[in-house]
Amino acid sequence: MQKNIAITGAGLVGSLLAIYLRKRGYNVSVLERRRDVRQALNDEGRSINLALSSRGIRALEEVGLASEIKKITIPMHGRMIHALDGSLTFQPYGKQGQFINSISRATLNRLLISTAESDGVKFHFEHRVTNVDLLTTSLTVEANGTSSILKYDAIVGADGAFSAVRHAMQFTDRYDFSQDFIEHGYKELQIPPRKNGGFNLEKDALHIWPRESFMFIALPNPDGSFTCTLFFPFEGELSFSSLDSDESIINFFKKNFPDALKLMPDLIEDFKSNTTSSLVTVKCYPWVRHKSLLIGDAAHAIVPFYGQGMNAGFEDCRILNRLLNKHEDDWEKAVIVFQQERKADTDAIAQLALDNFIEMRDLVADADFLLRKKIEAKLHELFPDQWIPLYSMVTFHDEIQYSEALRIGGKQKTIMDEVMQIPGIKSTWEDLDFEQLVRRLRVT
Repeated sequence: MQKNIAITGAGLVGSLLAIYLRKRGYNVSVLERRRDVRQALNDEGRSINLALSSRGIRALEEVGLASEIKKITIPMHGRMIHALDGSLTFQPYGKQGQFINSISRATLNRLLISTAESDGVKFHFEHRVTNVDLLTTSLTVEANGTSSILKYDAIVGADGAFSAVRHAMQFTDRYDFSQDFIEHGYKELQIPPRKNGGFNLEKDALHIWPRESFMFIALPNPDGSFTCTLFFPFEGELSFSSLDSDESIINFFKKNFPDALKLMPDLIEDFKSNTTSSLVTVKCYPWVRHKSLLIGDAAHAIVPFYGQGMNAGFEDCRILNRLLNKHEDDWEKAVIVFQQERKADTDAIAQLALDNFIEMRDLVADADFLLRKKIEAKLHELFPDQWIPLYSMVTFHDEIQYSEALRIGGKQKTIMDEVMQIPGIKSTWEDLDFEQLVRRLRVT
């Protein structure tokens, strides 16, 4: 058994993996260049609230944390769409009782670190990895003004989209790597709780203000506040670069999100103080060099529009743990199988996340889109095991791989595209031969 494992990155995936590996009896050291998040006063405006769903929950259940973490989440049963005129439309995510969970990244990270530490994991904060030697499985680390070389039995790069471990792998032979930034960035803002306590918006929903080329969202927090995110182009006539004065910021929100503006007394202060961050998709392969492995965003960073970045990373941890069981802690064998199993799935969720951005900002308020969803919901109601909507496959069915969800979703889209072309479908959709549509899904 490999005993001394280094994990670079004390974020969500690195901390959860540390718990898994420590429970296997490994000696685990986590190296993190930032200070301990438990000592930070706030999230520094860089963290989109997270949507914890079944894939992430299943991993947390395996390490005994699901019930504790559920106490600090708020269920979101669907999308609440805010039209420009202030009207609201609620779109359920799935069947009755199906929901995703809003949770603060920092709150979850603190809990995972503390749990790992209590299990015996050694955390080393403000330790910067400056070099990774893949051949000797060693790290050069700077801390407190000094540099040292630390050798391990295995290294796991869980250090995010700009991973130092992956950077070392990129200089090896026949290494595939791509990173693609979308034109939009994001800025985190806040809607505070009511002065007498409680929520200023419906608390059990993910709120979306879709405005075609951009959007604004809000996720609830247990204290009654909402963590909001503006997804907006960096450059152009309507962009972050154009919001260069207090007046332009207020006028933009007044025109596009008037109902939200009334609830944001600190808008100007938040807008100016919180970072505008970029959104990137990272793909690479292989994830393994010698005894070093990439996991989570280091291997497959995705944009946040399906709410699956964290969930995919947590699923990585669960699957790696399963493979270590299967291969009796033969690290080198398990990690090779891991990358072979996961690559297609992470490519699939990367594509789905990009596609869902278009849906969220452009389509959720579209009448044809809403009719399409209504027909699919009826199909699922009549044939619950044979027609599962794509969103439900990804979010609520962790037994379905991402790649399989993408494949089946493509078939469903082809069928529904044809259905939506039927003359008069808006008034006749309830008379469709639903059984025939399901048969087509099985044979196409």
